[in-house]
Amino acid sequence: MIDLQSKPFYLTEDQILWVENTLESLTTDQKVEQLFCPLFYTNNPNELHSYIKKYNFGAVMFRSGDAREIQTAINTLQEGAAIPLLISANLEDGGIGIAENGTYMGRQMLIAATDDPERAYQLGKVSGTEGSAVGVNWTYSPVVDIDLNFRNPITNVRTYGNDADKIITMASCYIRGLKEAGIIPTIKHFPGDGVDERDQHLLTSVNYLSVEEWENSYGKIYRCLINDGIMSIMIGHIAMPAIEEYFNKKPCTQVIPATLSKNILTGYLRGVLNFNGLICTDASPMVGFTAVSQRKRAVPEAIENGCDMFLFTRDLEEDIRYMKEGVEEGILSERRLNEAVLRILATKAAIGLPEKKSDNMLIKTEESLQILQCEEHVRWAREAADEGITLVKDTQDLLPLDINKHRRVLLQILGDFQSNDRVYYHFDQLLTKEGFEITKYQPETLETIFLDAKVDDFKSKYDLVIYIGNIENASNKTVSRIQWHTLFGAGNNLPWFAAEIPTMYISVGNPYHLFDVPMIKTYINGYCHSPYVIEAIIEKIMGRSEFKGKNPIDPFCGVWDTRI
Repeated sequence: MIDLQSKPFYLTEDQILWVENTLESLTTDQKVEQLFCPLFYTNNPNELHSYIKKYNFGAVMFRSGDAREIQTAINTLQEGAAIPLLISANLEDGGIGIAENGTYMGRQMLIAATDDPERAYQLGKVSGTEGSAVGVNWTYSPVVDIDLNFRNPITNVRTYGNDADKIITMASCYIRGLKEAGIIPTIKHFPGDGVDERDQHLLTSVNYLSVEEWENSYGKIYRCLINDGIMSIMIGHIAMPAIEEYFNKKPCTQVIPATLSKNILTGYLRGVLNFNGLICTDASPMVGFTAVSQRKRAVPEAIENGCDMFLFTRDLEEDIRYMKEGVEEGILSERRLNEAVLRILATKAAIGLPEKKSDNMLIKTEESLQILQCEEHVRWAREAADEGITLVKDTQDLLPLDINKHRRVLLQILGDFQSNDRVYYHFDQLLTKEGFEITKYQPETLETIFLDAKVDDFKSKYDLVIYIGNIENASNKTVSRIQWHTLFGAGNNLPWFAAEIPTMYISVGNPYHLFDVPMIKTYINGYCHSPYVIEAIIEKIMGRSEFKGKNPIDPFCGVWDTRI
C-alpha cells in the first residue's frame, strides 16, 4: 500500500479522497492513458483540443518555442482535460527550456564553475518562475549525473561536474528555487549516466560501477535527495550489471536498461533506497530502450517492472494499443497499473492541481509572461557568466589582449550547429568594436589548400588566431569532439601555427577540447553560448574583468601534455 501522507506527497485527507475517488472513476482504458506523457510538436489549439478529448493523458511535454503560442496551447489542454495535466519541459538552463524568449541562465556546469550555491538556487528560480508563467508544472531537471568520463557526449556541461558533494549542494539549491515557483523537479538519469562514453539515445549505455562504488558516488546523491523529499525521478536507458547481480546472485549476461529492470526499479530504487515518489521513463523512442526487446512487450513491461509514467511515444496510437493489450494479456498487472496511476494522481494532488483547476488558476495569462527576461533574471544570468567563465591555462602569457600587438585576428568557429551563425556574429561584432580587424576563416578546397601555404605569408597576415569551440553536447552525437575541415593537415584550420603566432581557444560548449588541442597555450571554458557568456568573455580577455571560474571537472582530461 502506498502511503500518500508521507514523503514525498504529504497529502491531506481531502487530497487523498480526490486521488482515490478519481482512480475509482477511471475505466481500464482511461487508466492506461494516464500513464502516457506524449511530446507535442503542434501548438494548434484545434488539434490539441481533439487530442485531449480523445485521450485521457496524465501529462504532456512541449519543447521550447514562442512563449505566447505555447502558453495558449497549454491553456487549451488544461481547459479540455477532465483531470488536470502535468505539463512538462526541460528547464535545465532557465526559462529558455520552454520559451525561446525566456532567460538563458546557463548550463549547469557554468553554474557549478561559479562555486556559489546561490547561483544554483537562482537557476532554479529563473527556470521555475518563467516555466510556470507559460504553464509548466513539472520539469525534467536537474541533471544529477556525475561527469566521470570526459568522452561522454551527452552528460558533459549538463552536469554540475564530477564531485558528488558539489552535485548534491548545487542540485538541492536548484530544487529549492523550483519548488518556490510551484514546479515539480525530477532528478535524472537513474542509475546514473557519465560512466560510459556512449549515448543512451543511440544504444543501451552501461554504468559499470560496483554496488559499493555506486553507493559512494551516485548512491550518495540519490539517497540525499530522496531523503530531502524529491518527488520525481527519471530512469535512464542505462544498464547496471552490478545491481542485476546483487539481486540475482549470478553473473549478468543480458543487457537490461534500467527502464525495463525490475531489479533496478522495484528492487533497488523502491526497496533499497525507499523512494516513494513518481518514476518516469526517459524518452521511449531512444534506441537504448527500443533495441533490447520487442516494443509490444517493452511498453507494458516498463510499467510492470516499476515505472509509473511512459515518456513520449514512437507512434501514439500503437503504443497506447500495446499498453492496453499488455493489460489484457497479463504483461501489465492490474495491481501495477493501479499503483502507477495512483502515484500520478498523487503527484498532481501534491501541487494542488485539482484545486487550481476548480478555481481556474491553471489558465495562464499573457500578462504573466512579463517575467520572462525580467531585469532581475538577466542580472543573475550576467553575474553567473562573470563568475563561471574559467581560464584553464595561459602558459604563453597572452592575456590580456593588446590591440596594438594583436590587431589582425583570424577568427574560426568550430562545430556544426544551428547556433553557429549567431555565436560567430556576436564574437565578431564585439571584437570589431574593440578595434580588432577580423578575418573569418574560409574553408579551403582541394584546389586551394596548397596555394597559400608559406609560413611567412601567414605570419605577415595575422597577429592572433582565435578558435571558438561551439561544439554543443546534443542527442545523437556519438562524440563531442573537434571535427576539422582541413585535409592532409594543411590549410589554416588545424592549429599548425600554434608555435608561430599567438593562438587562443575559447570553448562555449564542451569543456574538454584541450584533449584535441594541447598545443594551444591559452584556453578558456565558457560552458555555454548564452549572450551573457560571450559578452563576459570579451570583458575578461581584454583585461577589464578577472577570471573567477573554478574547474568543476578536469579540463586537462588526465593527459600530461594538455597542461603545458
